[in-house]
Amino acid sequence: TMTIHNAEQIVDVHVRSGIYSSDSIFDYSHGYIATRLFSRNACFIMKINKEDTPELHEIGHLAFERQTMKDMYSPNNVWAKFQSGDSWFGRLKDWIRYGKQIEQLCTGLPLYE
Repeated sequence: TMTIHNAEQIVDVHVRSGIYSSDSIFDYSHGYIATRLFSRNACFIMKINKEDTPELHEIGHLAFERQTMKDMYSPNNVWAKFQSGDSWFGRLKDWIRYGKQIEQLCTGLPLYE
């Protein structure tokens, strides 16, 4: 499911798929995407790349397109590849940079940037 909060420039994405379940936040006001993978008990954070990430006003249209066509054909497919690295726990200065929504999603989890 997807919830778009235009006023806050936040998109919440919830994927319920057994061991592949995850929650993601696209925070356009701070410029970060955070994904919490439940099977890994970890949070991955990446900077929004404006060339590869659809703009906030496009996401609703892309989600509708995906839902109705089941196989989305769009030049704006977003793929993220996470490489393993050292994890760390969020510090106060990090939460200021990432914003309150990502802090709520990732507090207490190892973070991978």
